[in-house]
Amino acid sequence: MHMQRIETQRRRAYVVRLICAQLVVMLFGALLAYFAAQVSGVVSVITGALVALLPHAFFIQRLGIFRNTRRGSVAMDLFRAEAGKFGLTVALFALVFVVVPPSNPAFFFSAYVAIVLTHWLAPWLMPGKSHN
Repeated sequence: MHMQRIETQRRRAYVVRLICAQLVVMLFGALLAYFAAQVSGVVSVITGALVALLPHAFFIQRLGIFRNTRRGSVAMDLFRAEAGKFGLTVALFALVFVVVPPSNPAFFFSAYVAIVLTHWLAPWLMPGKSHN
């Protein structure tokens, strides 16, 4: 039980660090976009970042990363969370391009890709591990 609680705390710390890193990437992108294209660029960056962040938040909630106990099959939970994340991503892309098309698609897609690729920082965000 104690090990399970430590693992939950470790996962929670990782998720918080990842979210902070993603927000820093979004703010940095918004700052660059502001100098390059003013407010329209910032709106495109924020929209692209939200299209990446919202499905990620859904995945974290659906997978139950913060829960201490596991219920059911871990593989099935992972599959369902990933399928929901993918469906939400597709729906958000469709919604953005139908309702509020980005004024600067380059900033929109750059922000989306940058937020998604922030996961590559994961080894450096994990506390107490050695990374080679």
